[in-house]
Amino acid sequence: MNLFSFVPARFLHSSPAGRGPDEFRRGNASRMLEPGQLSAGIELPRRGRRLNRGTLNCARPAAGWKMLAAGIFVLLVLSLPCALYAANNADCLACHADKTLQNAAGKSVAVDGDTFHASVHSGLSCTDCHSSVKGFPHPDHPAAVQCTTCHADQTKGLEGSVHAAASPGGCLSCHGSPHAIFPKDDARSAVYPLNIPRTCGTCHGSERLAKKYGLQNVYSVYMDSIHGYAVSKEGLLVAANCMSCHGSHHILSHKNPKSPTYKANIPATCGTCHGGVNDEYLGGVHGKAVASGNMKAPVCTDCHTAHAILQPTLATFRMQSTPICGSCHQGRFATYGDTFHSQLGLLGGYVQTARCWDCHGAHEILPASDPRSPVAPGNLIKTCGKCHADANASFVQYQPHANPRNRRLNPALYYIRLFMNLLLWSVLGFFALHTLLWFIRSKREQDRNGHAGR
Repeated sequence: MNLFSFVPARFLHSSPAGRGPDEFRRGNASRMLEPGQLSAGIELPRRGRRLNRGTLNCARPAAGWKMLAAGIFVLLVLSLPCALYAANNADCLACHADKTLQNAAGKSVAVDGDTFHASVHSGLSCTDCHSSVKGFPHPDHPAAVQCTTCHADQTKGLEGSVHAAASPGGCLSCHGSPHAIFPKDDARSAVYPLNIPRTCGTCHGSERLAKKYGLQNVYSVYMDSIHGYAVSKEGLLVAANCMSCHGSHHILSHKNPKSPTYKANIPATCGTCHGGVNDEYLGGVHGKAVASGNMKAPVCTDCHTAHAILQPTLATFRMQSTPICGSCHQGRFATYGDTFHSQLGLLGGYVQTARCWDCHGAHEILPASDPRSPVAPGNLIKTCGKCHADANASFVQYQPHANPRNRRLNPALYYIRLFMNLLLWSVLGFFALHTLLWFIRSKREQDRNGHAGR
């Protein structure tokens, strides 16, 4: 913006030839107003107006006028930048502060001045973003604002993400109105940690969008999870929200090896918060298998799920934990189902009975051959003693995964089971045959007695 446009022409122009010394040069008053002049209160000279000595109040030599002009220029340079900016925005708000203002498409173009001045963009003038607006009145359809002008890194990340094609609203889909964007640590911000689930849930809680893009409606299950409860009920800023696991702008598909939710990267992603648990996991058989490239081994989300994560001490989680382990360890799960522990839980509904992780551990699961394992022979009395206070060397001879169908591993149990099954079927077969023969005999006696009575 030309600062000289705010200085009356009589201070900046000398008299052209043939005119009086106090006469203005014609033509200066007809130029187009620039942003900021409308509300700056500057009175432009009228054409043909002459100033006499009475108007100027005194007659000054040319040198005095030059000094006065220079002083005004310095004053404008030093003191008017903020005033010029305020005037620029004030010009825009003269119209856009009207809450009923709409564009030709019927969309509101109103701006709340107080909200804007409290936003992260308050240090900008309107034309910093709406650069196509050069004066008043401006075009009905000014050029679209390009956020990448200032936010190039974020825009680049967004372009390669899963939201690039799926989010027609671009930046505003998550951040909201550009005139009401607050810092991410401000509770009014749409990306404030406690507000992120609701912001993401706008799309990921929509049945219509879920069907359109083939997504799961994860918002509701997240809000019922331990993380969602910590965010929505406890107000914990450190609790995991959507951005904690998926990132912010460069969000990739869980099938992409670079994604933090790719299976091989899940332990590190969860370990950002659960550092101690992650160390234990990496030291166990599951963590070592994943680190070696075995993607069949479980990671955090295989046992805890991705969004519907429950508190491990809840009865619901304890009751479903054994089938979760059994989805991989099918043989062990079958033998556990034959034990007293399993029957007590399944038939009796007893929650506190021993589950897989009560004996084997939860994260640092080690083979029985490892002396650090809770199921190593030297540790069995201690492990069983957590529930059975009187456990001794004889007590721990109990085999929780004994397989009566495997003659090589459990020959005695195999033959006992075979004998019991034969005895059971023999008794049942004998009485079934006895009942059948008794029925036939009774039928014949009825027939014989009936003939004798006639």
